[in-house]
Amino acid sequence: MKLNYKTTFYVGLIFFSISMFWQAYDMLIAKTLIDKFGLNQLESGIVMAFDNIMAVILLPLFGALSDKSTHRLGRRTPYIIIGTVVAALAFMMLSFADYRQTEKIKSTDIIEEHYDVAFDDNADITLKSHWYMVIDIMKTERDNTYTSGLISASEYGEWRSTIYLPISTILDAGDQELSVGDQTKVRDLYYKYLSLRAWELTENDPEVFYTFLAILFVALVSMAIYRTPAIALMPDVTIKPNRTKANAIVTFLGAIGGVFSVFVILFSGLNRHAYHSHASVYIIIGTIMLITLGIFLWKVKEPLLVKEKEAKEKAYDIKESDPYENPEKSFNREKRISLYLLLATVFLLFFGYNAVMSKIADYLPKVLNMEFYQLPFIIAQGIVIATILPLGLLSLKIGRKKSMLIGICLLIISMGAIVFIEQNQIILTASIILVAGFGWTLTGVNIYPMVVELSKGKNVGTYTGYYYAASMGAQIFTPMLSGWLMDTYGRIILFPYATVFMVLALITMSLVKHGNTQKIDFKKFFKKKV
Repeated sequence: MKLNYKTTFYVGLIFFSISMFWQAYDMLIAKTLIDKFGLNQLESGIVMAFDNIMAVILLPLFGALSDKSTHRLGRRTPYIIIGTVVAALAFMMLSFADYRQTEKIKSTDIIEEHYDVAFDDNADITLKSHWYMVIDIMKTERDNTYTSGLISASEYGEWRSTIYLPISTILDAGDQELSVGDQTKVRDLYYKYLSLRAWELTENDPEVFYTFLAILFVALVSMAIYRTPAIALMPDVTIKPNRTKANAIVTFLGAIGGVFSVFVILFSGLNRHAYHSHASVYIIIGTIMLITLGIFLWKVKEPLLVKEKEAKEKAYDIKESDPYENPEKSFNREKRISLYLLLATVFLLFFGYNAVMSKIADYLPKVLNMEFYQLPFIIAQGIVIATILPLGLLSLKIGRKKSMLIGICLLIISMGAIVFIEQNQIILTASIILVAGFGWTLTGVNIYPMVVELSKGKNVGTYTGYYYAASMGAQIFTPMLSGWLMDTYGRIILFPYATVFMVLALITMSLVKHGNTQKIDFKKFFKKKV
């Protein structure tokens, strides 16, 4: 019954690669679309939903195809090879488009005459006098651009009504210092102006933007090809009682991959300043993906591992198809309802969580005036990683459902608390993120095993597809809905939005009755051996 940790580690290397890719994707793409190409929150949300739209279609498809695969390398490995290679190469190619757009931005006055003046480290952004100077410079630029015929009267009027006048109204009221809330509003509006400038640059010369989107599309399709087969590989080679523990190791490696991405981005120079080139990040991440694939292929022989797992099942009298031997009774109404509730929980969790993750690199510097890469954040991530395996073992002790409920409660508390955080409270913010990390770990190591626990042994890929269809379905709509709300009410709406969906996930999870691990009758096993 002992889990083969070494084998599970090598299987989990693909999760390291996947998480590394998606962490870099979440932290770079939305920020690049907003800052460098000038899209608003809704438009960037639509682009960020591309991968999830494709995933809803492609993940169940490739999961089902891999279930039926009879390739000599195994059911899942061929998809992992093709998907990883193409995705890594495409991701590296994004460096070209990113560099080109960054150079275009630098050739204008956006940085030196506007951004650097407004957000000068030596400026006191709490003073209205500072922002009066900033909007005077902004108004001069807009007036000159309009009189030169570079923007229309309607475009000039929209800028005036949606950016200039709202900032002026805030500055003209009250004391000489801005309140914390007004500082956030003023910065938010001024960032909107900077995005407007970037969009005008993109609109006049869209070639780089279209190139960026085309390469991104190839990378996302490639990720969809192998994600479901990669996820399905773990239960393919792990007996049911060990899957929560194995999933904890997989989650651990995924977390390491995510943190590795953060360090790569940190050393590339990305911080709250919006216009650094990230070409090195794309190249490093793509290269590590290929190296990880090489190690995986060297150490993981899928057909052999599947045979070893089947031998263990026979020895311990574990039958993957136990719950389904009687077609009339097996997948009864209660189990079907539990499956639907589990998938609803997945949907709601990702509806809240993905909205935060796709915008956090934009939210922290522009609302809380801090960098995501401060030392306390890195320490918090390290602590979460260190506790993944203990939390996985705790789940075995108290059960998957209880662990899920505790995890969701922690997410509700942490997401709700962010709303009350003021600027530059780095330690407090990192502490709240630490609590959220514990919550997400407790949900992450349990929700997928609960879904596949209801599957047959031969259709794990299909149920993995259901899991990802639910998570990706949420991630289709949440970037757009949260983006629209942020455009309408400001970035401050992000965490209340996420909290609402976590509460709904708590309700659906509390109603689940099936999905815990199959218990082994050890007395029966030892009696049989004797």
